[in-house]
Amino acid sequence: MSAATSITAMLVQSLSVFLGIYLAMIFIRILLSWFPNVDWSNPAISALTQMTDPYLGLFRSIIPPIGGLDLSAMLATFALWILFDFVSAASNNVAAAFVY
Repeated sequence: MSAATSITAMLVQSLSVFLGIYLAMIFIRILLSWFPNVDWSNPAISALTQMTDPYLGLFRSIIPPIGGLDLSAMLATFALWILFDFVSAASNNVAAAFVY
């Protein structure tokens, strides 16, 4: 195994882990939006909002909220899920290539 292939495998695996964590953060952000008593000034929740809102904002500009229901969050989650699946599959293929 060469250094370039091991670096590639490490980068692909790291991207897969990052996307999985970010996807979980998006889910938590969406779930928190359903509760009216959430303290958005809480430092942890504020940090979560600051990290996820730029990505969600891209989709909010495409699909505005309809009757209080934010469908853009579902589209953003779906797009991130597809990317996560693609990167995870690539990560598994790269890892399998090292076995042989």
